Amino acid sequence: MKEKVTLYGPDGRPVRTGQLTRERARPSHVGLRRSWRYETIASGLTPERLASVLREADEGNPRDFLTLAEEMEERDLHYGSVLATRPQFPDMVVDTLDALGKGYAAIEIVWRHGERWEPERYEWRDPRWFVPDRDDGRTLRLYDEADPVLGVPLEPYKWIAFVPKIKSGLPIRGGLARLAAIAYLCKAYSITDWVRYSEIFGQPFRLGKYGQEATEEDIGKLLAALANLGTDAAAAIPESMEVEFKSDSGGSSGGGLTYERLCLYLDRQVSKGVLGQTMTADEGSSRAQAQVHDDVRREITESDTRQLAACLNRDLVKPFIDLNYGPQKVYPRLTLPLPNSGNIQALTSALQRLVPLGLKVEASVVRDRLGVPEPADGAEVLESRAPAAPSRGMNRALNRADAVTDALDEIEAEALSDWEAQVDPIVEPVRKLAAASNSFEEFSEGLAALMDRMDSTELVRRLAVAAFRARGRGDATDA
Repeated sequence: MKEKVTLYGPDGRPVRTGQLTRERARPSHVGLRRSWRYETIASGLTPERLASVLREADEGNPRDFLTLAEEMEERDLHYGSVLATRPQFPDMVVDTLDALGKGYAAIEIVWRHGERWEPERYEWRDPRWFVPDRDDGRTLRLYDEADPVLGVPLEPYKWIAFVPKIKSGLPIRGGLARLAAIAYLCKAYSITDWVRYSEIFGQPFRLGKYGQEATEEDIGKLLAALANLGTDAAAAIPESMEVEFKSDSGGSSGGGLTYERLCLYLDRQVSKGVLGQTMTADEGSSRAQAQVHDDVRREITESDTRQLAACLNRDLVKPFIDLNYGPQKVYPRLTLPLPNSGNIQALTSALQRLVPLGLKVEASVVRDRLGVPEPADGAEVLESRAPAAPSRGMNRALNRADAVTDALDEIEAEALSDWEAQVDPIVEPVRKLAAASNSFEEFSEGLAALMDRMDSTELVRRLAVAAFRARGRGDATDA
């Protein structure tokens, strides 16, 4: 008879296997975990209210902060976009990465027990149903009728509790929503003012004129006519009165740009906070710059995946192994590889040159980098064909080509022997401009004016001489 083994969770409490197949935190229409209760913090948010929300989260009551974090993802298109750009995984993992914005996430595992224990489904649970432990500020507890204030401990082997370490300190202070909250508030004010500005200056100002003999009744008719011009674009006025349309052609026309610049500035700050850079999310960057910034974003994403993989190994892989095979000294490890966005052409070029020289490369590593799966048994595969043996005439041509190549190498080496002296007259104005510029924009604007100061005479002369010599060697070999 198989000996029954008692399993223990990470906190030392025994696993109650009879509870694993039941939903522990199912939502309901009433009670603490209501599914359709709509709350709002973003509507009417003020600096004082935001400070209060963040302070309450610091003191162990994060409900309002989590509500605001959810609303920010729905209301601010830019924040929602960059947050979705940072985690790029499907299904259950996406729900787990909800912790990046809010500081933590809890996914309930509903197990199925047949021939073996298997996760039947994963249920995302509203983070507002949980509260950090009052002692350590990190361990999650579930609000429950048994303890609606401090919450109850999460059942071992029943939860995937992801608490990423985005910054040092309390996890609730590390959520990206907290980082972006002040920018969200400022942007909300700016957009509101921008809309009001557009309502006022988006259409011509209507000026009505009346003579000294006009009565109060006449003035009332004129005002009504002006109001109708704003809504119906038509009105009737006495012949003795006049209406003029004043367009916003003065200094106030730049007011709209002020709001736009502020919104764009705030979006860039959010991009920096969430992605660590701006050029993969905002416009106005070159391809090379965007590639450098994409490397920064990738480093952040790799950190997210390492932390998430550690969480899944603890809360999913280990419970699966323990339930089916018992405790082990060594457990399998789950990894979350990221698609490689590196330069495939550079990789293939390097392999083409280095493998013939003896570099040993594992084929599976190359497939992973290229995103090419292992071919199935019996599948038709592409194969290289061995080149045909060269003929005698081809051998003579190859020998002649080798001689030309050697000559060209000699010409190239001679031309490059003093390359710095050739390019310095061209590069030196660029160096001076870079040293004198206070920003990249200022540097970019000054490049167009440098052409007249770049002296390419020596470089052009050396290139012409090298080309003439190469042509002469080629003609001599052909003869």
